[in-house]
Order: sequence, then C-alpha cells, then structure tokens
Amino acid sequence: MLGGLSRQRTAEIVSRKGFPDPLAVLAAGRIWDKDEVADWIAKHRPSKAAEE
Repeated sequence: MLGGLSRQRTAEIVSRKGFPDPLAVLAAGRIWDKDEVADWIAKHRPSKAAEE
C-alpha cells in the first residue's frame, strides 16, 4: 500500500495515467521504484510528499 492508504485507494492511484509502471510483477504483488513513486507523489500531491 501507499503511505498507509487503503487497498482500494491505492488501487485507484496506481491505475491513474502517468503513475510509474511497476519494475516487476511478482506472485506477492507489484514492485515499484521508491524514488519514481516519491517523485510522482511530489508532483501530484505536494502536501503529502512534504510529510514524508
């Protein structure tokens, strides 16, 4: 999950156009580059990026 969000909210966010593609899809789930996700958050939710 993203930063303590619900699974439903996380699914909404990762399906948005422009969200980084996962580096890998494993049986346990998708794996993203932390820096790419942090950059995306900073661009789309500046107030949330400042909290981390």
